[in-house]
Amino acid sequence: MTTRIFRVTVRGVFDGLNAGQRAELLSRAAEHDVLRAAFTPEGHLSYDINARPAFTFRFQDSGEEEEDILEATERAEEAARAWLAERGYGYKNLRSSAEDLSQAPLGKRQRRAAAQG
Repeated sequence: MTTRIFRVTVRGVFDGLNAGQRAELLSRAAEHDVLRAAFTPEGHLSYDINARPAFTFRFQDSGEEEEDILEATERAEEAARAWLAERGYGYKNLRSSAEDLSQAPLGKRQRRAAAQG
């Protein structure tokens, strides 16, 4: 069995933030900038609260079976909910998408390398 790598994206919108919560998000905005976004096991949060109240968590997970992507998606959603709840941040419209990298099409460079190797 080979290990499959999954990338799970959980998106939502902050809802009902009070002034303190908004100030906290603004003060930490640099570490959550979309330009620093990465798929990580613990999840990476990005947002631009000045532009709009939307946020994105990016998670990387793994499994052995194609069906494991469903459990990876559930874990990612629960981790996102837990992070938000721990800080008391309200949210709405939580939705997720997942990709099995073993099923992703190869880019031009990857195809060229595979053909040469």
